[in-house]
Amino acid sequence: MAIREEKRNLETIPVGSLGIISLEGCRILGEKVDKYLVKWRCERESEHKDSLAFSGYQRESYLISSKVPRFGSGEAKGMILESVRGTDLYIMVDVCNYSMTYSLCGHENRMSPDDHYQDLKRIISAVGGKARRITVIMPFLYESRQHKRTQRESLDCALALQELVRMGVDNIITFDAHDPRVQNAIPLHGFETVQPAYQFIKGLLKNVKDLQIDSDHMMVISPDEGGMKRAIYIANVLGLDMGMFYKRRDYTQIVNGRNPIVAHEFLGTSVEGKDMIIIDDMISSGESVLEVAAALKERKARNIFVFSTFGLFTAGLSGFDKAYEEGIITRVLTTNLIYQTPELLEREWYINCDMSKYIAYIIDTLNHDSSISDLLNPNERIQQIVMKYRNGELV
Repeated sequence: MAIREEKRNLETIPVGSLGIISLEGCRILGEKVDKYLVKWRCERESEHKDSLAFSGYQRESYLISSKVPRFGSGEAKGMILESVRGTDLYIMVDVCNYSMTYSLCGHENRMSPDDHYQDLKRIISAVGGKARRITVIMPFLYESRQHKRTQRESLDCALALQELVRMGVDNIITFDAHDPRVQNAIPLHGFETVQPAYQFIKGLLKNVKDLQIDSDHMMVISPDEGGMKRAIYIANVLGLDMGMFYKRRDYTQIVNGRNPIVAHEFLGTSVEGKDMIIIDDMISSGESVLEVAAALKERKARNIFVFSTFGLFTAGLSGFDKAYEEGIITRVLTTNLIYQTPELLEREWYINCDMSKYIAYIIDTLNHDSSISDLLNPNERIQQIVMKYRNGELV
């Protein structure tokens, strides 16, 4: 995989000198991505190394130093501490990192998604149009759950995308957008929503032995109608059957701003004795996914594996601990695209899927102005890893 990428990338000249600004909330992920890029570019043997177009191609780090200091009132400013003139700039931000705090009139305040988004705009503003191209890598798309209007309400995600584009952002890369159609808000600019399907399957196969990956022994489940596309893709590439749940709601009342769920109704064939893969874009409180897992267990499903791009766990981990003890769930897989608590990483039922290498591939490829279409469709890599697993070659 790495060799194929490197050969392809070296056929084209970089758009500009590569620069990465990783906002503080995304610092750990940014450092991991940077290590891959430094390693690959040091290993490459290129006849163009001395040419002007490849100036600054090999460096000890591509991270550009920046900070967002705050005044006592809680107001802030973005500062970039190195030159970004002419760079192909990639700005990474994690809007879900609630572990970050700042001082507000002597009180400690946790950073909300609004604060992180505001800091992103401050850094873009500090660039001042001097970069050759700006790409924002925002794994969890800011306000992506507020993507459509069902009554007289705001359209926050569309507004945010338009605002970024007006500020000079050329491309926006996100992961598993709640509804990809929100890109219609910026039809003349780059918007990619990337699925971590390969990383989930790799994480499962590396950590769980003796799985039989065929339609007689395994099934993919969508916990709601909105996640059907994800489930269909995984089912197709693995050659499995698919089932889905739909949420039966009580439309006569509203609790916490939404109609309460009365029951999860199942549509699909028998799940008895089969391993289940439940796939969703995010675990918020986790209530829905645990109810779906319990409903599958009642139907005599075997092991239950939960794939979710973003593990928010807004109601804590106790519900998942209990479900694991009771044998309702076997493993939960989420990515490191957003902040993970140390407690989560220590859980026996948790498998962490590292996305830093994948992001590094995307940045490397885009910097060379090459196509990322094969990175967006990982079917070939999934088939290879499944074959290795079946042959007992996966380490």
